[in-house]
Amino acid sequence: MQHSLTKTTLAVALSAAGLSTTSAYGDDATLDFGVPAWPGITVKTAIAEQLLTPLGYDTRLHEIGLQVIYQGMESGDIDVFLGAWLPAQREMFYPRQESGVIRDAGHNVEGAQMTLAVPAYTYEAGVQSFADLDANRGLFDGQIHGFGAGSAASEILHDAIDNDVWGLGDWSLVDTSEVGMLSAAQDAISRKEPIVWVGWTPHWMNLELPMRYLDDPKDLFGENNGESDVLTVMRSEFADEHPNLEAFFEGFAFTAEEQSWMIEQFGQEERDSDTVANEWIRGNLDQVEAMLDGVTSRDGRPAWPVIQATFTD
Repeated sequence: MQHSLTKTTLAVALSAAGLSTTSAYGDDATLDFGVPAWPGITVKTAIAEQLLTPLGYDTRLHEIGLQVIYQGMESGDIDVFLGAWLPAQREMFYPRQESGVIRDAGHNVEGAQMTLAVPAYTYEAGVQSFADLDANRGLFDGQIHGFGAGSAASEILHDAIDNDVWGLGDWSLVDTSEVGMLSAAQDAISRKEPIVWVGWTPHWMNLELPMRYLDDPKDLFGENNGESDVLTVMRSEFADEHPNLEAFFEGFAFTAEEQSWMIEQFGQEERDSDTVANEWIRGNLDQVEAMLDGVTSRDGRPAWPVIQATFTD
């Protein structure tokens, strides 16, 4: 496997990431992963790489921003992305799906959700719905904490503020970063103070913070209170050329609790992503065997015996 680390802005992202609109990598047999700086996607990608390498596949990892990943799939430079979160990414995902550039290879997380969260004690004190926020504006200083300008959540909340949904017209969005947002939540919780932030599962926050999700009958973050689909996305042309890899990714799935553990181990405990991935594989070989049903190595051998021999030494 090969790794390429990049720091880009949208305007120069493809070239800065070692990608180009002339498909620098898309015309070879190497599987190119797009990976944003999200712990869960990082570990899941490491698991995929560790399973595919013994099966004879070469992989390359590109650490680039979300919008650049979708651009790269359109240009033919990125083949697979394990973090298509819907409906939050709908503006990036659906047009490319409808044009046939990308395809949904299946859910890779069950039980995902994204919406606003508050500390459990704030919820128990009566702030249990988006409808309760504006009546308690003073508790929160009229601020919602987000995890980054340009994120899908940021766009959803800015739209709600612009349109005064739930009386949020005079609220502000404090958009920092995932680390900054969760640091603010942890700090407020340590002082038993109210705070409202963008929460989601899978994530370590669900394991370590006393938190509750707010009810939202208007479904700003999607139906059923932000119920989300986390999809594996493949570049359609690449999937057509590699049906065995498409079969692999169709079976590649985890529970929200499993991915929350991955995020905690990598993001919080700061363990190496390859180490966390290897530990998960070795501890869940029955699940891996089920994932590989009908999958072969690149040279046509059944996949499971190859993987079993690799990870039971």
